[in-house]
Amino acid sequence: MFLLTKLFQLRDKANPESDKPFLDHLEDLRVMITRCVVALTITTIACFTFQEDLMKVLREPVDQVMYIHMEKTLPKEIPVKEWQKAREVDDAANNLREPEREPFLQQFNGTVRHNADTVRLLRAAKALPEAQRPDFLSRITDAETQKRILSLIESQADVGQQGPGNLQMMSALSPTETFMLSMKLSFFAGIVLAFPLLIMFVLQFVLPGLHAHERRVLWPAMGIGFGLFLTGVLFAYYLILPKTLTFFYEWSGSLGVSNDWRIGEYITFATQFTLLFGLSFELPVVVMVAVKLGLLTHEMMRKTRSYAVLAIVIAAAVITPTPDALTMSLMAGPMIFLYEACIWLAWFDERKRTKAEAAAQEEEDRTRMERLLTDLEQVEATEKDRQANADRHQEKDENDGPPDFRGDG
Repeated sequence: MFLLTKLFQLRDKANPESDKPFLDHLEDLRVMITRCVVALTITTIACFTFQEDLMKVLREPVDQVMYIHMEKTLPKEIPVKEWQKAREVDDAANNLREPEREPFLQQFNGTVRHNADTVRLLRAAKALPEAQRPDFLSRITDAETQKRILSLIESQADVGQQGPGNLQMMSALSPTETFMLSMKLSFFAGIVLAFPLLIMFVLQFVLPGLHAHERRVLWPAMGIGFGLFLTGVLFAYYLILPKTLTFFYEWSGSLGVSNDWRIGEYITFATQFTLLFGLSFELPVVVMVAVKLGLLTHEMMRKTRSYAVLAIVIAAAVITPTPDALTMSLMAGPMIFLYEACIWLAWFDERKRTKAEAAAQEEEDRTRMERLLTDLEQVEATEKDRQANADRHQEKDENDGPPDFRGDG
């Protein structure tokens, strides 16, 4: 109730000409929530029809984790794609009988065949205890292959069978989990798709009684807000999420823990992660709305910059789904930059408003002066007319004069 009262007071301050009772504010709130729910329902249903594509998109960071991990553990002369192909060829060859295996391997060129042989020997070496590995490697006649296998063992290259976990085929532990997961994924995608409308509905509720020119300004503001939200989502999806997943993947592997992630928990983590980054990029919209309402000024923001930075760091530590300092810094850094940008935007806005007020005051003074001059001219003209009339009457009186009553002497 306290938050609703403060929110309604904010609306009254945004539109001082309108003084609504509490129940009318509640009715406007109900309309706003209804519009948001309808918009989210439509976009969620629309996104549900593309759930397979959405799943592929959201699984891409997991594949990126495998790529980053393999790139770190492989020598520079072995590309990741070639190593993956060699693993697939060796897996297929192991499922064939001896007479069929050699004709199958002959179908591939020398590089793929050589890498497949390296994968097979590396798997055999890693299956042996460390004490028996030197004797096994000494039986390899090719010195270059022997050196390569030693290098791969030291770098702990992933051969697929004894890897640190299963990320390619995530598990679902209940019959309805995948269906509910599809609904959740469609809902989060619907939030991204309907975000411009959600911004518009919220701004229409917070800023009621907009004039025609203010409504025209609202559309660019919505575009900027959606652009910032989308920038935050893409920034988290392409840059932050793969690095974060790689950090936890390698951390678990270093402790000997298998990374058998559940698909449901991963989707929840990834969607919350990206959406929180998107919402954090909405800081300029929130700040500029407060500036427009007169709640913040350029001078106030500049003087409280240190407190704002501390608040941003604390907020990033709280809302970031991961406890590591790197992810928190990657969220707090852009927010601090955006806050600095807001200070400049507020300064430009105040400067523009001051110039507009000065121009309006100058125009008002000029109009008042012109009105005074006009009134003065009218007074002077009236005075001249009155004086002219008075002169004419006096001249007439002098010409007519009194009658002559002189008698005859």
